[in-house]
Amino acid sequence: MANVYFTREITPEACKRLYDLLIEERCGILPAPVAVKVHSGEVGNQNFIKPDFFAPTIIASGGVVTECNTAYDGGRDTTAKHIKTLKKHGWSEYFEVDLLDAEGPDLCLDIPEGKIIKKNYVGKNIEKYSSALVLSHFKGHPMGGYGGALKQLSIGFASSFGKKYIHGSGDPVTSFAGDHDSFLASMADAAKSVVELFEGNIAYINVMKNMSVDCDCCAVAEDPCIADIGILASLDPVAIDKACLDLVYASKDKGRDHLIERIESRNGAYTIECAEKLGVGTTNYKLIEI
Repeated sequence: MANVYFTREITPEACKRLYDLLIEERCGILPAPVAVKVHSGEVGNQNFIKPDFFAPTIIASGGVVTECNTAYDGGRDTTAKHIKTLKKHGWSEYFEVDLLDAEGPDLCLDIPEGKIIKKNYVGKNIEKYSSALVLSHFKGHPMGGYGGALKQLSIGFASSFGKKYIHGSGDPVTSFAGDHDSFLASMADAAKSVVELFEGNIAYINVMKNMSVDCDCCAVAEDPCIADIGILASLDPVAIDKACLDLVYASKDKGRDHLIERIESRNGAYTIECAEKLGVGTTNYKLIEI
């Protein structure tokens, strides 16, 4: 059974306290150097979690903020534009930043047990790091149904080419027009490869605020539809995402139905199911409210 720590207090200080609990559970800090995976936020998006919220946690980790370029047009699809966006949104103002796929070639990770894809293409700079702190904004997603820790592990660490490869279930040409459930399973495959790369030295924090049905990758996103819920932290990416889904379903807020419709219409829970079958983590968790 995995531990998932939960607080209803949504502040930078509360986020840092949950991080401390993960370090205590690990019986030691994450091995340096630490890749801190964030979502830099698409230009125009109003919902992404800003760097000042994560600042105490990132500083405590001693890590480097990391991102990868996108696979669609916008403010983050090229290295030059993404660097400008990281500065515009404050990330490079607060922290050292490493755009993992700023230069090629990509690092190819093998996934022999993958259900759909057998390879995952990630930003090559990921090899510089011994561990990762995955900071995720839990919310809806136009394709995945929801976005959380598993999406950050897969699409998040994937290079621009790697994102097309996952979306196309191994066919980067098909990309966003590929079979939907195969795409969801491919995300689980990709997540497994990153967990194995770091040999399990990863900690996860999901922030349940500003929850729109749309992702932070959307330049034009719907406003949040459900009341803020809290912050969760775990050493298990499957458990933390499952706990977030369960909290959405348990919410009494009238906006929950809109978010649930987005998740269910995209079969979002299938990624969690596939990741558990691959041994990425477990849906058997204990929610520990702080």
